[in-house]
Amino acid sequence: MSCVALRNHKESFFCLYVTAVVRGENKSAATNVIKKDLFDLNAADLEGFDAVIDAFGAWTPETLPQHSTSLKHLCDLVSGKETRLLVVGGAGSLYVNPEHTAQVMDGADFAEMYKPLAINMGKALDELRTRTDVKWTYISPAGDFQADGAKTGKYILGGEELTLNSKR
Repeated sequence: MSCVALRNHKESFFCLYVTAVVRGENKSAATNVIKKDLFDLNAADLEGFDAVIDAFGAWTPETLPQHSTSLKHLCDLVSGKETRLLVVGGAGSLYVNPEHTAQVMDGADFAEMYKPLAINMGKALDELRTRTDVKWTYISPAGDFQADGAKTGKYILGGEELTLNSKR
């Protein structure tokens, strides 16, 4: 079993054992692999995991509703268990006001091409919020997330409201 060594805030190292779930060829660095479609996973496949990270993506009008169905499926698999479900979402569902009545995706400057995705991911988040039988965390990346950007080792915990670097 391979270990991913990480450094915590106290500068000590700890080890994470990672298992990738892939539909096809494993293109990750993980040596432990479950080769199955997400919708074919069962509770036994996830038994013993401390956490499951859901980074599901669907982009076409026909597949966008799968953001809800895939998340429901994963929730059902970890329901009533100690396993933490970490969901990687989008910035579109973040609120832009303290009253939580307006979201990033509601803004006039939100790109039309991303609205269907944001709406479907937001719907999945709303459904997730009703689950009291699952230990979950929803992670929204920066609105202008740049995967190839410089690694700084710093991040901002901003809750459910959009946080801008200039306001920190």
